[in-house]
Amino acid sequence: MFAAEVYQQRRSRLLADAQPGLMLFIGNVDAPMNYLHNPYPFVQDSTFRYLFGLNDAGLAGVVDTRDGSATLFGNDVDVADIVWTGELPTLVERGASVGVRATRPYAELEQVLREALLKGVTVQYLAPYRAETVLELARLLGRTADAVKRGASQALAQRVVALREIKGPEEIAEMERALEVTRDMHIAAMKAARPGTVEYQAVGAMEGIMRARDWQLAYPVIFSRRGEVLHNHRHDQVLQAGDLVVNDTGASADSGYASDITRTIPVGGKFSERQRPLYETVLAMQLNAIAAMRPGVRYFDMHKLAARTMVEHMTKLGFFNGPAEKVVDSGAYAIAFPHGLGHQIGLDVHDMENLGEDLVGYDESQPRSELFGLGYLRMGKALQAGMVITVEPGIYFIPALIDAWRREGKFSEMINYDKFDAYRDFGGIRIEDNVLVTESGSRVLGTPIPKTVAEVEAVMA
Repeated sequence: MFAAEVYQQRRSRLLADAQPGLMLFIGNVDAPMNYLHNPYPFVQDSTFRYLFGLNDAGLAGVVDTRDGSATLFGNDVDVADIVWTGELPTLVERGASVGVRATRPYAELEQVLREALLKGVTVQYLAPYRAETVLELARLLGRTADAVKRGASQALAQRVVALREIKGPEEIAEMERALEVTRDMHIAAMKAARPGTVEYQAVGAMEGIMRARDWQLAYPVIFSRRGEVLHNHRHDQVLQAGDLVVNDTGASADSGYASDITRTIPVGGKFSERQRPLYETVLAMQLNAIAAMRPGVRYFDMHKLAARTMVEHMTKLGFFNGPAEKVVDSGAYAIAFPHGLGHQIGLDVHDMENLGEDLVGYDESQPRSELFGLGYLRMGKALQAGMVITVEPGIYFIPALIDAWRREGKFSEMINYDKFDAYRDFGGIRIEDNVLVTESGSRVLGTPIPKTVAEVEAVMA
């Protein structure tokens, strides 16, 4: 948790030019795994945590735009609770820690909101993404669940995105804290990825490093010798010499700030002659995109730059035919690079996407493409100083995709299907870092994590 002044300043910036009324921010509650008192690890709603700083269940915050006041609603623990939880700070103490002087019991929130609505006061809230929050908003506002979903404020969501997507120095510091632990996890995985190792053994080594700090994962680990499956969460395969393993793993710091790093590991410690040129192609895709990032540049164009770099390299290797620009503009490149270049990251690993992926990643000047592959780009709009973006290009040989496009005769003049077919057992490669957009360019956050051929092989030796 940051100093109280940080949260006060954030709430003040949210108020600038806001329409008169109340802004309601509902925190998360515990989610049971299989019965009420056995919950999943608690994760706070990120916008509530951004504005009110508290990582406790069962809280809500109200900001009154008419006078700038903020009120924290929640409950103090009673003796029956203390038996199970121990003594905890009072609601007043928790409010003071984040610069909120006014606190009220949670039971009074419904009355406050109903009275405001009866007086014609606007109550704005963000689109709920959990069923519990939908039902709670329905109860508090006296509306149906469908009405709650329809009534979410797009204007408030836009204000929150504009505020949260520009990271302050305190946020950058937390993300770099998370990256230091994530770095240790990736290096441990490189050392563990030997022939005969089961994937879950390497995953266990990584998660042990994180759990030793009482931290949580930012997202479920992707660690697989089947790297062509983009979100492969199975960890039950035995690693074999010559495999490539895609390791997409990131820890969240205790402050909630996420990291998101991918490295590709050659089992046995050496990239083969077949693997090296494609690995170096992905690395060139990433480095070219990072070098071109600066305020005002559209991330849509960074994606196309990475795709163009890939096609240029893979044309020399015999995979594509014709001018790289034509292959990229047609969408033919997506047979090997079917996902987007990256997304914003912060308190959420896909930062703020609960508010709407298009709202976070696009604007009126940059609509989403309808092309296969390019349409999956989560971030397309112009970059601003203070944004933190993942840069995660990849090359994948997906047999089902190769076969389907070949049957359809898609882009047959641009794609050498015989060459792709010869690599159908190759798997995939992805390289990812978290990059801060600076006033004059960009900076990769954290201590460098090995990613060149020489660096990865040196660690694995």
